[in-house]
Formats: sequence, structure tokens, C-alpha cells
Amino acid sequence: MSVGQAAARLADLQYAAGWRMVRAVPEPLARRAFEAGAGWVARRGGAGPAQLRANLARLVPDAAPDQLDALVVAGMRSYGRYWSEVFRLSAPDVPRIHARTRMTGPGLPALLAAIADGTPTVVALPHSGNWDAAGAWLVEQLRQSGREPVFTTVAERLRPEAVYRRFVGYRRQLGMEVVAAGDSTAAHRALTGRLRGGGVVCLVADRDVTGGGVPVDLLGAPARLPAGPARLAALTGALLLPVCPRFAPDGWAVTVAEPVPVADRGAVPAAVQALADVFCALLRAKPEDWHALQPVWTADVERVAEGAGAGVAA
Repeated sequence: MSVGQAAARLADLQYAAGWRMVRAVPEPLARRAFEAGAGWVARRGGAGPAQLRANLARLVPDAAPDQLDALVVAGMRSYGRYWSEVFRLSAPDVPRIHARTRMTGPGLPALLAAIADGTPTVVALPHSGNWDAAGAWLVEQLRQSGREPVFTTVAERLRPEAVYRRFVGYRRQLGMEVVAAGDSTAAHRALTGRLRGGGVVCLVADRDVTGGGVPVDLLGAPARLPAGPARLAALTGALLLPVCPRFAPDGWAVTVAEPVPVADRGAVPAAVQALADVFCALLRAKPEDWHALQPVWTADVERVAEGAGAGVAA
């Protein structure tokens, strides 16, 4: 076994142990442990908390330095809660998640109607709160509406492969059809097939991971966001709904914004800009639940890329 294979195997074993251990302790204890650990990471500093601070400073520009410090700690604790729930949630939890999720927003009637009558729908959301729990709510809502309890989503291909397979398995048992982001042909086929069958597609869309996103004005500064949700809506005639999950003390909360119109492919850039504006407005309601530990704005993306290049050159 090579060094790389050994490291991959160790990472897989660590995740497997995490899943077993967290499920073996009471939920409140597991959550407190993860939140405390994440709070310690925030106070210690590092690249992740530093980037989160930079992103939150743009999202909440009037925050004083001490307020930003508190936001970063709260944000890392929120991120810790997300991971504690990842390691705990399973298929039997889906009805409980549905019951403990508070759904609000002007677009909620459109979402419920689309689920009930089989209108193809693209749900676009940021990395906020627990998007897996929001997906579990959707699966149960589909089931209660007499529809196939599954939707399609895309996942970044993690390394090592065994860890990626664990996350795919976790999401599948919650009721998600998961396709890999790296296989564009298979992803396109699965996503369009789901929509043309009157189903739902959910895509996290607050960060461009390919470098080929649509340029947008994000709170007055340039950024790129993925075009996928808007392009799918234009291609299939699907409803495009921005959604923002958040944590609540006793469960979860999800705000559904009004549908974004996408008449045709020519309307895609404007639709992506509209998503950017809606995401920012929704995230500002509870900024600490935005898990933005990676660069979002173009200036930060380029700075990190230049730093990586300098490291390679050295």
C-alpha cells in the first residue's frame, strides 16, 4: 500500500468512526461537543475562519470588529452543528425533520403547489444552515403529496474516493439522487431527466467551483456564481426558486423566496444576478449560518489562486 493509499484509508476510517461515535451519544451532547470544538477553531484562527470573517465583513459591512469576531465564532459553531447533524441523520429521521422544520416565505405557496401538481422545479440555495435537512423536508413533503419521494442533486467529488462514497450513501438514504459534479454528461442527463418527469432538482449555488460561472455584482463587488440552476430552468421550463435554510433552536427553518423568471437562455445572466441578490438578502437575516469558509468574491478567489501558484513555484 502506497503512502497516498494509506492516507486515504485512514481518512475513510476516521469518517466511519465519526459516524459511529456521534450516533452512539445523545444528540444534545454531540451538538455541544461539535459546537465547542468549532468555537475553539474560530478563536485559534486559520485559513477557514479568516476567510469566513472576510466573507461576513462583506455580507455585514456595518459590523464593528468585535461584532465580526462574535459572528465568526457563531458561524463556526453553526458549521459544527451542521457536521454533528451530518454524522447523526439517517432515513428514519426524515419524518421528524419534516415536523421540526418551519417553512416560510413568499415563494412557499409556489413550492407547495409545484410539489402537489408535478411542476418541474429547480431549487437554488446557499451553503447555509443544514441543506441536507432541508432536502429531507422536501423528500417527506413529496411523499405526503403522493409523489416519488426523491429529488436530484449534484455533489462535488471529494478525495479520497471512499469518503465521497460515504457522503453519497448518506444523502441517498435521506432520499436524494446524487450525481457527481465531475461527470457533466451524466449530471446533465440526470438533472434534465428529473425535471422533464415533473420532479425537483436542488443545487447549492452560492459559490463557483468550476471557474466558468456567470459574472455578478455581489454586494457591490464582482463575483461569479454557477449558471446551472438558471440554465436548467431555461432549458426545461422549470420553476426556479431561491431557498435559504437556517438553524432554529429546536430544529430548522427554511425561507422560500419568490420564483425567479427565466424566459429563455438569453435570460440566464439576469436570473443568476437575481439569485445573487436574493441570496444576500436572505443570508443577512442570519449571517452566522452561512458556511462560507472558502473564497466567494473574485478578488479573494484570485488572491488564493496566486498564493497557491507562488507556493508551487517556490
